[in-house]
Amino acid sequence: MRILLTNDDGVYAPGLAALGQQLRHLGEVIVVAPATEQSGVGHSITYLTPLVPKSIHREGRHWAWAVEGSPADCVKLALSELFIDEPIDLVVSGINSGLNAGINVLYSGTVAAAIEGAFFGVTSVAVSLERDEDADFDAAAVTARKVIGQLVEHEETAGGLFNLNIPTAATSSTNEVKIVPMGLAQYGRRYEKRQDPGGRDYYWALWTEPDNAPEEMTDLIQLRKGNTTLTPLHFNLTRHELLDQMQDWAIRG
Repeated sequence: MRILLTNDDGVYAPGLAALGQQLRHLGEVIVVAPATEQSGVGHSITYLTPLVPKSIHREGRHWAWAVEGSPADCVKLALSELFIDEPIDLVVSGINSGLNAGINVLYSGTVAAAIEGAFFGVTSVAVSLERDEDADFDAAAVTARKVIGQLVEHEETAGGLFNLNIPTAATSSTNEVKIVPMGLAQYGRRYEKRQDPGGRDYYWALWTEPDNAPEEMTDLIQLRKGNTTLTPLHFNLTRHELLDQMQDWAIRG
């Protein structure tokens, strides 16, 4: 199996190195990652500047391609140009420093890279670890390798998109892997208004809890309980249940 590995924390991130080492148990690992950190860039794509892949060497050998672009750029360039004649079987993005659960998947460069892989019909998995100063990326990588190894054994996952989140608690003890939907609760809806020394207003984002308690069986709640979560996603945003009804609305321009 040929595995394309990328991330949004940059080519030198410890999570990328740890995951690459473990994924080599599953197949050949090809690293194409952003040259610098790209956290929170979502699914941005570079159009107005060139994408230059630079070969990074370790111990005198090619180790990775570093791209001055977004995570989605890295996957798109790899699948459509760099390795077009050497098909990729699996795209893995991570390990991200910080969970990408709930609505955060919409902002995440880590998840966006996996989405780009799924665009190309390649099974793709985003992997994230709860942020911690002493984060154990090696342990998280072992969990990720085990989960991904089992995931790809099922034919139904071919070409699919999956989001794997690992809480800190799961790196020090055996825990369950919960197959759950993404939570839709809105966290952090408030800003604090402040002033800089020049008297200009600015706003600082605050972490706030949702007004109503989230449902139990979502990624957000299960991660709080210390369980690893795995969520199948899709990128088709069409509301098919409304599409047919709207045909009879006779809307005119």
